[in-house]
Parts: sequence; C-alpha cells; structure tokens
Amino acid sequence: MRYVDQWDTVVVTAVRDLTPSIRELTLQTPWTGAHPPGAHVDVEVLIDGRPDTRSYSLVGEGAGPVCRIAVKGEVRSRGGSRYMWSLAPGARLKVTPPSNSFELSLEPTPYMLIAGGIGVTPIVAMAGGLARRGAPVSMIYAGRSRGDMAYLDELHAALGERLTVHADDEAGGPADLSAAFSALAPDAQAYVCGPVPMLEAAKAAWAQAGRSPARLRFETFGSGGRYPNGSFTVRVPRLGVEVQVPETRSMLDALADAGVPVLADCRRGECGLCALDVIAFEGDVDHRDVFLSEGQHEAGRKICVCVSRMAAGVITVESPWRGDVSTTPSKVFG
Repeated sequence: MRYVDQWDTVVVTAVRDLTPSIRELTLQTPWTGAHPPGAHVDVEVLIDGRPDTRSYSLVGEGAGPVCRIAVKGEVRSRGGSRYMWSLAPGARLKVTPPSNSFELSLEPTPYMLIAGGIGVTPIVAMAGGLARRGAPVSMIYAGRSRGDMAYLDELHAALGERLTVHADDEAGGPADLSAAFSALAPDAQAYVCGPVPMLEAAKAAWAQAGRSPARLRFETFGSGGRYPNGSFTVRVPRLGVEVQVPETRSMLDALADAGVPVLADCRRGECGLCALDVIAFEGDVDHRDVFLSEGQHEAGRKICVCVSRMAAGVITVESPWRGDVSTTPSKVFG
C-alpha cells in the first residue's frame, strides 16, 4: 500500500495503436532510477471536468526518464480510458512516481506467467527480466483473438517456444489452467494479471492443485467484472442518504459526492481500506476486488466500494462514520 503525496508532471512524447483497442503512450518523466517489473503509476485523469485517478502498469523494464504505459479503450468506460485516448504528443499529465504492489521475486524456482488481455502490461517486464536471468519461465497469454493481443512480438522475442498464446476464437474457450498448474514443479510460483474471472479461475485451479496460496501472485486492473457497468442505487439508512451511481462513476466517488466520505488508498480493489458492511441488496453484486476472499464474496456481507458495484438494483450499506460526530479526516488518501 502506498499513500500518494507526490505528483510529478510528465509529457506524452509518442502515441501508437498496438491493436484496434489498445493504445501505447510514451512518457518523458523526471525519474532517473530503474523501475522493477510489476511497477505502476497513478495518473490524474479528467472525467466530466473533474479530476480522478487511474492506475497503469509500466510496460517493460526501464532505467531512465522514458516510460511506456498502455491503455485499453473500453466501450463502457467510466471515463478514464476515453480521457487517456484523447491525449496527443505534447500533452502534460500529473503522475505519481513508480510504485510496486506486484513485485517479482528473485527465487531460484520455476516461474509461470499468465496474462489476460490488457493484463499483459506488467507481465512484459517480468518475461524479459526472467529470460535474461536464465530463469526457468513459461507463459500463457490469453485473449479474445490474436489481433487484440498487444506485445506479442516482444514476448516471442523474450520467451520463444516458452510462450503459449491462447486465443479464445481459435481455441473455442478459456485456457486450461488446471492442466498448466498440474505440470509445474512443486516449488513453482505463478504470476497472474487479467480480468476478475481469470483471476478467480486461476485461484480456484491453484487451490485444486493443492499448491500453496503464497506461491500465487496476482494483480487486477479493477475495471472489469462479470457484468458491464450500469447505474444502480446505494442507500445509507443511518444517514438518510440514497445515491444513484451512474455507470461512469464508482460507488466510492458517488458516496463522496453525496457527503459520505470513505477512506480509500489503492482504488484497485487490492488494499481493502474502502470495504463497507452490506446490510442488504436487491440485484446482482459484481465483486471486482481481489482483497476479499471468495467466501466473503459469496456471503455478501462486505463490498470494496472503489471497484465493486451492482449490475443493477439497490445495495444498502453501513456508513463508515457517525453523522452526529465530527469526523472530518485530516487527509483522504487515493
């Protein structure tokens, strides 16, 4: 977890389309140190004229001021990807220095890397770094079609035949992670980044294989779930608040707009700081976090409001503070 209190100004120096739906931005930054595999930055975006924050993994290894990020253009975006896709060379952005919550270990053990869609962005540096170290590494890269999969050439150059490309339109379904995990050495570790359904499938297959949970590392981009974004209602009865959450806003932001502040940090469903108690719900809850366990998701008694939402309907939550007590925080992180 990282409490952000430093923002630097960077300049977009180049823009290129990697696929019809993925755009790469090259940034000139004030940073001179190397960023390790798995590192990400937070970027200030403007949505409906208001500042918001999105996180993007740094692509590839870097040891200087030039960095790359890649952004998937989402049809039902909450606004972040639309803003990033509107940028042209010369645009200036407020960005945090690199931070890493998806660190690659240096153990002398076999590695399996698994990427789904835009989740490939942090994996590119891992693949290159492990290959240069001579580490035993293999990778599964899954996507809807090869034409939608960015950085295939870089990954082929780094891994060669150790890269397995799984295109859903060719294979007729998702990758068989159970078979992949069963073939790994007992001390192997896996790193997974992709949409929530892929992470859930990986966690289930890993557990079914009897492997240690500590050997599975994962990261999500927090924007995708089982259902497309739609509007829904959140109620806070103790405060007499009822808020309509539009498809372009998170529950966290909608509550804040209504005067119900919730502490938050990562805004990616990883730290759990924003988790609220659920009193009741009508409709389908779309849990998009990786902080709460699968059992907690099924129980439905808590929700991470930074990324999770209702597919439609109404959710009633307990407020994180008492309305009859002065609770103005000294600082709201995130």
